[in-house]
Amino acid sequence: MTPALQTQCCIAGGGPAGMMLGFLLARAGVKIIVLEKHKDFLRDFRGDTIHPSTLEIVHELGLLDDFLKCPHQKVRELSAEVGRQTLKIGDFSHLPTHCKFLALMPQWDFLNFLVSHGKLYPGFKIQMEAEATDLIEEQGRIVGVKAKTADGEMEIRAPLIVGADGRQSRVRESAGLQAIDLGAPMDVFWMRISRHPSDSAETLGHVEAGKIFIMINREEYWQCALVIPKGAADEFRKRGIEKFREDVSSLQPFLGDRVAGLRDWNDVSLLTVKVDRLRNWSRPGLLCIGDAAHAMSPIGGVGINLAIQDAVAAANLLASKLAGGALSDADLRAVQRRREFPTRATQALQLFIQNHVIRNVLSATEPLRVPWPLKLMQTWPSLRRIPARLVGLGFRPEHVRIPASSRQHN
Repeated sequence: MTPALQTQCCIAGGGPAGMMLGFLLARAGVKIIVLEKHKDFLRDFRGDTIHPSTLEIVHELGLLDDFLKCPHQKVRELSAEVGRQTLKIGDFSHLPTHCKFLALMPQWDFLNFLVSHGKLYPGFKIQMEAEATDLIEEQGRIVGVKAKTADGEMEIRAPLIVGADGRQSRVRESAGLQAIDLGAPMDVFWMRISRHPSDSAETLGHVEAGKIFIMINREEYWQCALVIPKGAADEFRKRGIEKFREDVSSLQPFLGDRVAGLRDWNDVSLLTVKVDRLRNWSRPGLLCIGDAAHAMSPIGGVGINLAIQDAVAAANLLASKLAGGALSDADLRAVQRRREFPTRATQALQLFIQNHVIRNVLSATEPLRVPWPLKLMQTWPSLRRIPARLVGLGFRPEHVRIPASSRQHN
């Protein structure tokens, strides 16, 4: 094993939460190391939605113009089909933000953007192909993390270890932190289907008895999701890929000549939906954020947004304490106090939709009726601002409160 590295904060996980926190801390003059277990960020069907509240954070950092040069699509409205009736359900144009749209951007572009700007600060270090495997504990305090790398095992010691390694977090498991499982009635099959220039530009959800199908416009292709009952994936696979293609084309007939691109089950990814949250997000020397602290339902695509908000709140509360060597256990608990309300409120809303809408749709056998709230939105368009605000801003959006360090590479 190589000699232990020393830093002020080690972040396990180079996803949106970990990378944003690492960037913000380095920007504030804190020495950090981010551990990312893969050799790059190129993976399909990760959270690719950048919400208006996140775009506002990028604006506050003075990076918005550069950020919007990355390939992306703008979603200004949300629509849904109930049966064959198209309904408008969300309008971002009235949000009190600089960007009045939701940006669809490959997550690898978002993460590479943060890395490139993080490297402008001398305290920023990222270790690729380094997976956190265990924590180092001394006298009841977490003082470091063990990691498996391409060159062997390594140790990183720091006053603060952050678990940002997702819903299957090795860090929170090693720490023995207990999660409350809130349940989910569905899983999701994700897939790419080719898109023609003549296709509608709308990002669309389609709902009918027993079926929910979502199409996200990615310009060159449709990123599609078929929502299925929890645990039904094996049943779908046993029916064969040809029957699966028939199911997809029956929901959107104009895709009928393109579903052949789903050659086998390797072209279809399963997201096992999990909704939970930790009772305690921290232990002495350790903090969990993002999916490691609270796995979210894919409803609204808000998981990435909530994770980034956690990172901003953590940086606001901890940066000066870390830089000054005065971090306390109470400071870590303050992050949970700050972020627990928006987490609970978002999950409560997701659970309501899961249990009273999605569960009923997936079990329905008769044609669906348009719910009265959606009917009201068609009559009074101003009501579409409500779901847009819940999705676009969420509960208690965070803002960057810490100044940038003057120390920066040329």
